[in-house]
Amino acid sequence: MSVHVATSVAHDTWMGITPGARLLLVASSGGHLTELARIASKLEISVDSTWVTHDSPQARSLLSRYHDVRYVPYVAPRDVRGILRTVRTVRSIARRGDYAAVMSTGAGVALALALVPRRMRSLYVESMCRVTGPSLTGKLLERFPRVERRTQHASWASKRWPYEFTLLDEYAVVTRQRGSGPVGPLSILVTLGTIQPYRFDAAVEAVKNVLMPGDRVFWQVGCTTGHDLPGQVRESLGRVELRGVAAQCDVVISHAGVGTTVDLLDLGISPVLLPRRAEHGEHVDGHQAEIAHVMAGKELATVRLPQDLTRDDLHLAANRMVVSRADLGADEGTPAFSADEFYEMLEAERGVA
Repeated sequence: MSVHVATSVAHDTWMGITPGARLLLVASSGGHLTELARIASKLEISVDSTWVTHDSPQARSLLSRYHDVRYVPYVAPRDVRGILRTVRTVRSIARRGDYAAVMSTGAGVALALALVPRRMRSLYVESMCRVTGPSLTGKLLERFPRVERRTQHASWASKRWPYEFTLLDEYAVVTRQRGSGPVGPLSILVTLGTIQPYRFDAAVEAVKNVLMPGDRVFWQVGCTTGHDLPGQVRESLGRVELRGVAAQCDVVISHAGVGTTVDLLDLGISPVLLPRRAEHGEHVDGHQAEIAHVMAGKELATVRLPQDLTRDDLHLAANRMVVSRADLGADEGTPAFSADEFYEMLEAERGVA
C-alpha cells in the first residue's frame, strides 16, 4: 500500500472569523454551496446564521442544521436579470439583520457583496475550481475594494487575492495492495450533475463503451436524457441519496463539479472524473478541466477525457481510497501505524473486512 498526501499550507486563522459568529452566507446551488458549507463548518459559525441559495435537495440536506435558510429562484450562469433579483434580496436581508460578515463563494449571486451595508465585512472566497485566476464574478468584485477576497490556490495568490487555505488540503489517497481490489463485474455510479441546460452525451457514450456483462450501474443524468441505458436511471438525486449510492459502489464516474467531487472525497472515494468542456457545449467555461487537473496532480482522482476512458481506469479508481489527513501521522504522510494495520482499519470502517 502507498500513501500520497496533498501538500498543505498551514494557516493559523480562517479569515479572522470568531467561532460562533452569525454570518449571512450567499451561494448558488451545486459546488459553490458545497464549498461554502464546508468553509462555514470550519469557521464553526452560529446555527442562527442566514443562508441565501437556490432550493434543491442538496441545499436542504447541506443546510439542515441551520435555522434560517432563504430560498431564491434558480439563477442560470450569466443570467443578469436573475443575478440582480438575488442581489436585491440579499441587500434587503443584510440591511435588516445583525451579521458579523457577509460571505460568498459565487457564482454571480456573490455580486451582492458589493452592495451590503458598510458596517459589515464582505468576504468572497473564490472556488477551488479556479486554478489559474479569478472567475468573472471575482474579476468584477476586484472593482470594489471593500470586498475582501481569497484564493484557494497559492499559485496565483497576490496582495489582491491572498491565500489562506484550500479545502483539498484535507485529503490524502491510499492505494491498495495489488490484487486486493474488486475484480470482474463492478457496481458503478455515474453522476453527470444537474446544471441546466448543459447535456453531457459524450460521458454517457464513454461509460457505455467500457461496461461489461454483470456490471450494476446507477445513472444520475440530469438533463442528459433520451439514452437507452442499462441499470437504474434517475435525472436527479438528493445529496443524502447520492452519497448513499456512492458509498455502496466499487467505483464512481463523475463530471468534475466541485460539489460532487468534495462529497466523494469525504466518502473516501477516489473518483474517475470526466470534465465537462465548454468547447463541446457541456458547460459555460472550462473550469472543470482546471480542477480536474489539480485533482489528478494530487492523485486524488483519475481524470480522463470521455473518449480516452478505459476499463483499466475503473479498476485503478476502485483500488484507491481517500482518507483525511488527520488519519495520517507525520506531515510527510507516514502512517501512525503500519501500512497493513492502516489498510485493515480503513476496510473495516467501510464494511469491507
